[in-house]
Amino acid sequence: MQSGLYVTLSAQVALERRLTTVAANVANQSTPGYKAEGIDFNTLVSRSGGVPVSYVSPGNTYISRQPGIATKTDNPLDVAIQGDGWLALRAPSGATIYTRDGRMQMQPDGGLQSINGYPVLDAGNSPIALDPLGGRATIARDGMITQDGRQIGAIGLFRLDHLANLTRFDNSGVVSSKPATPVLDFTTDGVAQGYVEGANVNPMLEMAKLIMVSRNFETVSTAVESSEASLKDAIRILGGAA
Repeated sequence: MQSGLYVTLSAQVALERRLTTVAANVANQSTPGYKAEGIDFNTLVSRSGGVPVSYVSPGNTYISRQPGIATKTDNPLDVAIQGDGWLALRAPSGATIYTRDGRMQMQPDGGLQSINGYPVLDAGNSPIALDPLGGRATIARDGMITQDGRQIGAIGLFRLDHLANLTRFDNSGVVSSKPATPVLDFTTDGVAQGYVEGANVNPMLEMAKLIMVSRNFETVSTAVESSEASLKDAIRILGGAA
C-alpha cells in the first residue's frame, strides 16, 4: 500500500490552512489592534505495517502577542497600549473581551465604548461612564480619566497569562481561556492618549510566506502526480503479469 498519497494529502491540508492564515493576516494589515495568526507545525508518526511513516499535522493556530506600531491621531478618546497590557470590553453575552484596539467613543449618556460599541471596563470589570457635559477627557498613563480637573474613572489594563489559549473575537479582540490579571505597576505598562496601535502584521513577511506556500503546494502536487503515476504503472504491470 502506498503511503505517499496520504503523506502528500496531509501536506496539502496543512498548506491550505497556512494559506488561509496568511490571507487573513494580509486582509487585516490595516486593522487597528489586530493580532496576526500563525501556525505551529509538526509531524505525526504512524507505524502502520511496521514501517514508520511521517505525516504532516494540520498545525496548531496561535495568535501573536507582539505589539503593533502606534500612530498619532490626537483624538482624546484614542489610546495606544504600552507594554503587554490589554483593554477589557464587555460582550453582549456578558463575556469579557481583551483588545489592543484603543479607539473609543462616548455615548450621549456618557458611556465609554469601543469603536464597535462594546462597553470599556475599569480594573474592577465595571463599565466606565464619562460626564457628557464635562468637556475634553484627559487620560493619564495609568488610565486615570479626568474631566475639568475631576477624576471620572480609570481605564482597566490587564495582563493575559502566557499559557492561556486565545480565541479571536470582534473588535480585534480575544477571549482568554485563563483569567486576566489587572495591571497595578505602570512602570513598563500604560496607555498613551491620542495614539492608536496598528496591526502587528508584517506585509513583506506575509507576502514571502504566500510565495513559499504557493511553491510548496506546487511541489506537493507534483509529488501526488508522481505517486499516482507509479501506482498506475504498478497496476498495469501486475495486471499484465496475471
